[in-house]
Amino acid sequence: MAPTSTAPLTQIIANRLTEALAPSRLEVTNESHLHAGHMGDDGTSETHFRVAIEAPAFAGLSRVARQRLVNRALADLLATRIHALAIAARAPGDA
Repeated sequence: MAPTSTAPLTQIIANRLTEALAPSRLEVTNESHLHAGHMGDDGTSETHFRVAIEAPAFAGLSRVARQRLVNRALADLLATRIHALAIAARAPGDA
């Protein structure tokens, strides 16, 4: 499914990360309702997200390098639509 402006942002995020990183596990959670009325809330209910991702691409990388890979895959969304993104990135076999 190609990302479109009408698709839910959780699905667009999942599609982008799947395409870029081929994760073995991926969970994208919209937490915007927890931030209603706070800075960054634009009324769309699609501004604050949490990503839990496990991908072989993260093997041997630092936490910061893993987050950079995620941020690179979502760069245009982070610049325009996503106000906050919490990332938990693991490689298979990480403790």
